[in-house]
Amino acid sequence: MALYFHNYSTWHAKPGIYLEDLFVRPQFRRRGYATLLLRELARETKSISGGRLQWSCLKWNENALKFYRSLGAVEMSEWVGLRVDGDALAALADREIEVQDGANRD
Repeated sequence: MALYFHNYSTWHAKPGIYLEDLFVRPQFRRRGYATLLLRELARETKSISGGRLQWSCLKWNENALKFYRSLGAVEMSEWVGLRVDGDALAALADREIEVQDGANRD
């Protein structure tokens, strides 16, 4: 199963695809199904004139990282993943914000 969505790259000024989750049942792994799913996503990306197919992988998942590298994927070490959840999400959603218009700023 490949769960994905379309996105847009402001860097490339092109659409793309973000792979949210890739799952192959354990009894069917190492038979080519994951490669097949990723190939189809690459084809879909090309069909929309997309600039990239992108996804995330946990650092500790060395088997997956090795597999992805074998397909030509490169790690984006210059990026940092960020998240707001739990109490921080609630606090951000409830935050009062005063927007300044920029006039008379010293």
